Amino acid sequence: MASRFSLQLNQAVAAVCVAIICVVAIGAMQIPRLNELRRTSAVMDTQTLNQQVEADRVQLSFLNKAPTFGFNNLLADWLFLDFLQYYGDDEARAKTGYGLSPDYFEVILGRDPYFLEAYTFLSTSSTIYAGMPERSVAIMERSLKAMKPNVPPGSYFAWRQKGIDELLFLGDAEAARRSFETAAEWASQSSLEGSDRVAEMSRQTADFLAKNPNSKSAQIGAWIMVYTTTPDELTRQVAVQRIEALGGQIVEADGGFSVQMPEQD
Repeated sequence: MASRFSLQLNQAVAAVCVAIICVVAIGAMQIPRLNELRRTSAVMDTQTLNQQVEADRVQLSFLNKAPTFGFNNLLADWLFLDFLQYYGDDEARAKTGYGLSPDYFEVILGRDPYFLEAYTFLSTSSTIYAGMPERSVAIMERSLKAMKPNVPPGSYFAWRQKGIDELLFLGDAEAARRSFETAAEWASQSSLEGSDRVAEMSRQTADFLAKNPNSKSAQIGAWIMVYTTTPDELTRQVAVQRIEALGGQIVEADGGFSVQMPEQD
């Protein structure tokens, strides 16, 4: 019995060691290359950068299928840091675009669908910058299947993000209404601070869409969420422009802001 237990323990330890070695090896191989790419992207030609993007796409495809020996969250976190370097390399993105963004989140949210912060970056980078709202929504739909109300805490946020993309970028008011209704239901069951307010706003948006699929108020409300959650200033400026085009106005004062809604919906 003791020898069998010792053998099982040794096997378990060996498996963990192999997983750690694999993850560390991948990171060790990638960090120098990523740092070098970031330093030289300003002077690299577009063809070379595109070749690098395709190489990264192949690697992401491999990681999407490779075993992680239970280290899914570790891989998701590491790839998110990798994505931030890709996303923040303005010189390279000006030449090649953001088309690799959904490939990152296929792996990141596929490995860790509870990673709520990733949903905002998915929407901004893949929907707005890469112009792929259909793929963004598809990734969210798959990830949401792993969630329940309060699992993880704040899971209603992902439903709201999905509803925003469906409303503003797919023009699918009915799908957006269902997403906001689910967000309202899940938020009403949450004990997180501010969840009651989120439930109320989500239900209000769903009601607007039920009465008027082209509701300006619903669209402005969605753009307000983009404005308050986006990780970059350029997207915030886009949100302000879209709100103003719909007849609303953002008034900033004393470190906060208010929104003047249009007289007619």
